[in-house]
Amino acid sequence: MDKSKLLFLKSKRSFRRRLPPIESGDLIYYSNISLISQYISEQGKILSRRVTKLTLKQQRLINIAIKQARILSLLPFINNDKKFEKTNGLRTRKKKDLSFLC
Repeated sequence: MDKSKLLFLKSKRSFRRRLPPIESGDLIYYSNISLISQYISEQGKILSRRVTKLTLKQQRLINIAIKQARILSLLPFINNDKKFEKTNGLRTRKKKDLSFLC
């Protein structure tokens, strides 16, 4: 093949975040936040096995640990870093008339 074709093929590789492999001594537990947080995307989603390159057993343990940490509020369910701003283009809800309750 020509060199130009090889360069074109190499540039098509997708970017994947390199994650450190889980060793046998590492505890996959909900309190190990430093390990668990590496397997969550920026939006707060659990990364798939294709991305993390974990075994099936390790991926199951990671999923369980993340869900337990979310329930115990050690990790957020979703990552909302964006602040909502009021603009003229957005509709707002009308306030309901609650005068009959008084």
